[in-house]
Amino acid sequence: MRQLVFATNNQNKTKEVRNLLAGQYEVLNLADIGCTTDIPETADTFAGNAELKSSFVAENFKLDCFADDSGLEVEALNNEPGIYSARYAGERGDEANLRLVLQKMEGAENRKARFRTVVSLIQGAERFLFEGTIEGTIRETPTGGNGFGYDPIFQPDGFDVTFAEMDMATKNQISHRAIAMRKLIAFLKEQAV
Repeated sequence: MRQLVFATNNQNKTKEVRNLLAGQYEVLNLADIGCTTDIPETADTFAGNAELKSSFVAENFKLDCFADDSGLEVEALNNEPGIYSARYAGERGDEANLRLVLQKMEGAENRKARFRTVVSLIQGAERFLFEGTIEGTIRETPTGGNGFGYDPIFQPDGFDVTFAEMDMATKNQISHRAIAMRKLIAFLKEQAV
């Protein structure tokens, strides 16, 4: 089975992507390849941050790699937290970030939001980008115990539950990461022909 490195230390994201690629690729994360560097995410776009991470692995470990950058964009907050989603409240912490969004959204009538993922793939010397988005709304209170990050307050359009109330199989069918990953997978399968 072909190996691909997913440039992340996030075990939740790794698990999600391993489920999506099960049986097709062995997905390794940064810990699996012995990368202990905290790769800086200093770009001002999701694509830029994803490319920084995939480039770091490709250059330093000489492995085909993909990386993503994802975030929540809330319309009423001028698309914040955006690229700062993981550290919106100052440091990495799902609970603090979620509370800050709810605090800033207090009394807001426009609760439209979207999750966006951009995946950067490096195969040898070639670079590719894949994007996925899902539209939804921000709930006033968190519900559900599954998922991570902003999942307890994000209700995708067409559903009456939050991401955190869905089982992983359902979320993996509709999430922003799943959409971007399906594009990546379709591309990888096309390359193998």
